[in-house]
Amino acid sequence: MTVTHLEGKGFRNLLDFSLSFGQGVNILYGDNAQGKTNLLEALWMFTGSRSFRGAKDAELIRFEEKKASLTLRFKAQGRDQEAQLQMGDGKQALLNGVGPSPVSVLNGQFCAVVFAPGHLSLVKEGPEGRRRFLDQAICQVWPKYASLLGEYHRCLHQRNMLLKDVAFHSQLLDTLDIWEHFLSSYGGQICSIRMRYLERLAPTAAALYGEMSGDKEALHIAYHSKAQGVPWDKSIEEALKQSRKDDIAAGYTTVGPHRDDLKLFLDGKPAKNYGSQGQQRSIVLSLKMAEADVLKGITGEQPVLLLDDVMSELDPRRQDTILNHAGAGQVFVTCCDPAPVVRLTEGEVFEVSGGMVCPGLFEEE
Repeated sequence: MTVTHLEGKGFRNLLDFSLSFGQGVNILYGDNAQGKTNLLEALWMFTGSRSFRGAKDAELIRFEEKKASLTLRFKAQGRDQEAQLQMGDGKQALLNGVGPSPVSVLNGQFCAVVFAPGHLSLVKEGPEGRRRFLDQAICQVWPKYASLLGEYHRCLHQRNMLLKDVAFHSQLLDTLDIWEHFLSSYGGQICSIRMRYLERLAPTAAALYGEMSGDKEALHIAYHSKAQGVPWDKSIEEALKQSRKDDIAAGYTTVGPHRDDLKLFLDGKPAKNYGSQGQQRSIVLSLKMAEADVLKGITGEQPVLLLDDVMSELDPRRQDTILNHAGAGQVFVTCCDPAPVVRLTEGEVFEVSGGMVCPGLFEEE
């Protein structure tokens, strides 16, 4: 999978642009707050996911503009393709001239893996970010998973609304049975798919972490749920019934895939509590590179790798490991100083300044 061309109008702080990229490494350099990350974000939006920075749709439009548009030309599935994103009154997508459609139509069509400094929260913070990482990765492999998540959250919303009312209207308990049945059915499918995905991701991430640590430490990844496991639908339904009293008191659903977690251990100890800054960074890098490997293994397409301001924070060995592991795939790297990356690899170089992106050659002094 390769990006050949990207155009944008009214997106973030970027001035209107039209850029062609190389098939290997593309280096985007410039001072902070000039628009480098915005360019990576523009590429990422074509995966069909939300901004990897957690931005709202309105924040993607340049200040004082009412709408924005992006056009991506890329090679995938053995042919040239084109996708467009239109942002303004909602967000819509066109794929190969068909549309407009919901942006979910892009799931699985353009695949990318992004690593940014904020992703250290995968280890440091709570389970929400780890669930999001897992679900976004799965959506690129199995696009219908996004619809499944949507149905689950629709049912979850209905149950939560009932929980607030049932304390005052006991006759609603029968209605709870109905929504719990649907919730456990969708939830069971979600947990089953997550486990199938983890069967591929976990050993790959562990092997990559071992490579980066010189096999001095062992990474272990485990799925944690209050439900007891297979068959997932039955165990979730049972867990929902057992938690009813607590859920009514709380006013929301306390068990299910929306509360599950991805536990990360180093040598048997929780990495969140005992991992150093360097170890936690290596764990996230391992997860991201493993995500790329799983994507390629299932879809047959090498995903585009987006590295946001991380190379300068890594020692040369880890820098080399990442770029070498990307293999023949396409990589986009943002940095303030391009010299270290240029020394490691050949590629296209772009300067980003004041929202303007200028292709050109970098000559080391």
